[in-house]
Amino acid sequence: MSAIKFKLTLDPKKSAMSMGYQDHLFLIGSCFTENIGAKMKAHMFTVMENPHGILFNPVSVMRAMDDYIQNKKYGEQDLFEYNELFNSWQHHTRFSDLTTTLALEKINASIHDAHHYLKQANKLIITLGSAWLYELTALAPQGPGIIVANNHKGPANWFTKKLMDPFELSSQLQNMVSQLQAFNINLDIIFTISPVRHLREGLVENNKSKSVLNVAVHDVIAKSSKVEYFPAYEYVIDDLRDYRFYAEDLVHPNYAATNYVWEKWVDTYVAEDTRDIMKQVIELQLAMQHKPFNKASKAHQSFVRSSLVKANALLEQYPFLPLQQAIRFFNGELVNIT
Repeated sequence: MSAIKFKLTLDPKKSAMSMGYQDHLFLIGSCFTENIGAKMKAHMFTVMENPHGILFNPVSVMRAMDDYIQNKKYGEQDLFEYNELFNSWQHHTRFSDLTTTLALEKINASIHDAHHYLKQANKLIITLGSAWLYELTALAPQGPGIIVANNHKGPANWFTKKLMDPFELSSQLQNMVSQLQAFNINLDIIFTISPVRHLREGLVENNKSKSVLNVAVHDVIAKSSKVEYFPAYEYVIDDLRDYRFYAEDLVHPNYAATNYVWEKWVDTYVAEDTRDIMKQVIELQLAMQHKPFNKASKAHQSFVRSSLVKANALLEQYPFLPLQQAIRFFNGELVNIT
């Protein structure tokens, strides 16, 4: 008699787009992008993440990618004043500032860095969050008609919303992929769909949105080379499929869910030899977080010297690892004991 199954399991499929420490990874999109990006950074991969800040809708992602390709320079005409700050409808509030000069310095420096990084990147991970678009009305600064990446907590009557058509979105994404691959012929592109629920529109509307994204992304993949899909959405919604894997807001995947998706990501994209390096890197990261009761104790000093030896040996074996900061940290922890 066969065992009764209580859940479906989505097994990872090894990708030809393997990732290692000598790759340059560019991540853009929703807050789920930042979850994966944080884990990549913790393991000391070379990563650039969300140069415009978090972006949820595909139009804002595509506009940002065009900014990076063109190395666009924003000017005062691209900003608006609200809540005593100068803001950009295309950027996260971390770019807002008290003067146009300060805001533009941050915006244009970020685009400049993204332009040059994207030119040398070989992996681009795009996470789409919602197919709902928020468009400015005539009551809003710079309105009407602009699709915004961030509402900057403006009043509701500044915005109208509409759901993207999946086939129109597919065409736009295909155009973006073509432009990216013309800009950088070495670029592999991975699409994901965020498992974060966008409940502002409601559960039914959220599912409509995710369906639009799914249809469009898979249509693009079917028509493109060097483009594939990582099923982050399906790992959480269909594989884990339980509210205990969400935070208290029942919207964002919790630590356990994010770790589960990360493990699937590693299984899909990371080779065994790279995983061995990752284990050693994370051990050093944990060692740097160790807080001793007595910094000068023999036990702690022995621990520091051992960690320093490991860091130097790892850097000698893999010179491309950014371990200089760790080595400086452990050197700084050494105390002469008389």
